[in-house]
Amino acid sequence: MKQGSPSIVEALRAAGEPTRLRILALLRHGELSVGELVTVLGQSQPRLSHHLKTLTSAGLTERLPEGAWVFYRLPASGWAGALLDGLFALIDEETGDFPNDISRLEAVREARQASAEAYFSSIATDWDHIRSMHYPDELIEAAILRTIGPGPYRRVIDLGTGTGRMLTLLGDRAQEAEGLDLSHQMLTLARSKLSEAGVTQARVRQGDVTSTPFETASADIVIVHQVLHYLEEPEKVVREASRILKPGGKLIIVDFAQHNHEFMREAFGHRRLGIREDNMTYWADQAGLYLDDVMRFEPPKDLDQGIAVLIWSARKSQDKKEVAA
Repeated sequence: MKQGSPSIVEALRAAGEPTRLRILALLRHGELSVGELVTVLGQSQPRLSHHLKTLTSAGLTERLPEGAWVFYRLPASGWAGALLDGLFALIDEETGDFPNDISRLEAVREARQASAEAYFSSIATDWDHIRSMHYPDELIEAAILRTIGPGPYRRVIDLGTGTGRMLTLLGDRAQEAEGLDLSHQMLTLARSKLSEAGVTQARVRQGDVTSTPFETASADIVIVHQVLHYLEEPEKVVREASRILKPGGKLIIVDFAQHNHEFMREAFGHRRLGIREDNMTYWADQAGLYLDDVMRFEPPKDLDQGIAVLIWSARKSQDKKEVAA
């Protein structure tokens, strides 16, 4: 984790300017967009963009484009994270501009929450309709937790995070968790939900679940929850999950079993009417994963249009001998 002195000097110079120090203090409470930082700090966007460029060049912040938006966050680990932890351990954040910044940050969070709630209200009818067609969510989530185990795990990745529910569910079992989704609106909702739940070690970012920004062999657990039925080529997600899993890591996939409710294509944008078990077996084998027995949760018996939910658990091979076997 040690870093050369030129990098440390550059980082200290970057952090040693008052506005940049305020930015770093704000980002300790979660990722923020440029516009949100403008609102909190009351400075122009060009000026703040210049400060953020300096911080990013010094390795103290990470830049995450998200459509027309750009979010910034602090590094989760490594030398920069350690440097910032040490720096703020020496700073009294009850003095200077810090208290007023935090007060304005709360107003920004409330605006974000309102935006998230407005979006969720617009999709709530569809959401509730789908949930009413299958086994109760709370029982499925209990099964997910049993399958994953108590942990703790160093890193969990949620592909297609949506509202961030899986990140919230696993909040106390992961030292670090990250969700990926293409939808800016869903990510806004996920950020709001994570903040509301007080899950500080989980973060989200925009990206393609078939070609992620995550390093090879970097995750202990990968979750793909109710995502595959939206995709033309679900097998690409399985391969990508295998790539980013550490040897011995575990992939959890939750999705609908094969069904014949054709209306779900047009009504809810589903590309596939559930996932066939033989397809999943083939995809896992091609990706170098070892599938456990699938768990099946049948819909309530009184439903005319119920859908079964499946939970697959797969393990990444630990060595070449295991693959050959």
